[in-house]
Amino acid sequence: MNFFENTSTSLSRRAFLGATALSAATLLAACKKKDSDGAQGGSSDTDSKFRTLDDIKKAGTVNIGVFSDKAPFGYVDANGNYAGYDIVFAERLAKDMGVKINYIATDGQNRVPFLQSNKADIMLANFTVTDDRKEKVDFSLPYMKIKLGVVSPASAPITDVSQLDGKKLIVSKGTTAEVWFAKNAPKVELVKFDSYADAYNALLDGRGDAFSTDNTEVLAWVKSNPGFIVGIDDLGDSDTIAAAVHKGNSSLLEFINNEITGPLAEENFFHKAYEETLAPIYGDEVDPNTMVVEGGKI
Repeated sequence: MNFFENTSTSLSRRAFLGATALSAATLLAACKKKDSDGAQGGSSDTDSKFRTLDDIKKAGTVNIGVFSDKAPFGYVDANGNYAGYDIVFAERLAKDMGVKINYIATDGQNRVPFLQSNKADIMLANFTVTDDRKEKVDFSLPYMKIKLGVVSPASAPITDVSQLDGKKLIVSKGTTAEVWFAKNAPKVELVKFDSYADAYNALLDGRGDAFSTDNTEVLAWVKSNPGFIVGIDDLGDSDTIAAAVHKGNSSLLEFINNEITGPLAEENFFHKAYEETLAPIYGDEVDPNTMVVEGGKI
């Protein structure tokens, strides 16, 4: 069983756990807000105190938000362990902090809220930097670059956005694909899902004509799913992927940036992470330099 199949077969269990965790987080946020309203006259949970680098070190554990269903970047493998490109980065950050990791499974639309509510100290969920998001969270220097891609059945390939007019395009909520198509292709009917696993299952079941997300992901997905092709692999603006922290958490942001420009750059860390996690998927068909960013320099 490959990791894409494992992602689908373990969806029900993770979906239940994710829903339970989300409900608990929502209840906790409501309780915090109620307490805050009574004491201070109405400050929101997004203004609550984040954990600084020193706080995290003293606690001995860092909470890192990651995807559990977006192979090969962040997913749960056949042994129940987190794995992928983002996970390798997360493990190194925790190691250099001298702390353990508590992984927080997220989906696209909860990446910002999880940081704002301090459910996660760091977000490493294949997080694309956008102007809108920069108003809500602080991003580190980039460690990857991407564009959007569109995957469709080989029997009915989508090779141009205009072919999607009047058709159903599957997207994950809270992603750059959702935003781009809503703005640039209003004739396309968007079919939205909370998780990537649900979105891919919808494509496999024929509930949409195509699916759009990062080109890096769809190029990997088709390797394990015969009968589908990436007809568009260079859509929209060139974006970057970065770590993110709660707005104003300067000590934690500085630590991450110093890691990226310091020891990780010296070791060519992200190219090594690519070879470990992505090269087995892409093979010789993708030049790692088209994706990997070292030292935070595009």
